[in-house]
Amino acid sequence: MPSHHYSLTTVWTGNAGKGTSGYRDYERSYEVRIPQKPVLLGSSDPKFRGDPARYNPEDLLLASLSACHMLWYLHLCSDQKIICSHYSDTAEGEMEIAANGAGRFTKVILHPEIVINSEAGLKAAHELHERAHALCFIANSVNFPVEVSPTIRVES
Repeated sequence: MPSHHYSLTTVWTGNAGKGTSGYRDYERSYEVRIPQKPVLLGSSDPKFRGDPARYNPEDLLLASLSACHMLWYLHLCSDQKIICSHYSDTAEGEMEIAANGAGRFTKVILHPEIVINSEAGLKAAHELHERAHALCFIANSVNFPVEVSPTIRVES
């Protein structure tokens, strides 16, 4: 079975001069560095003293699920000769926090909105979401349900 390796470097940039001497003495800022790609600026969620202008790990998990499903779906449309002219997704995730402070996602719902060019492909276009979900690398790697609730319309 083929395997793929991914690597990156995460660098904490939030030392405000005192290190982690106190909970309020440091920023949650970091950078994600991947060779030949722009630096991604990250922080924790603002609810956890993070910078609201930066991406947080929860945002990135949700974005990964949404993007992976989309890329598989577009691939499958191409294979099936279904011409998709628009794809957007309003993804939502729910996370719960335990009494000890640990958190976990309990579910994610993807809401793809798709436009295709022919009524003839409508049924297949809906069915391809199941296949895209089954093939999605990220959805196959998480331990919570990922639901897909698509809206598909035909170009007028």
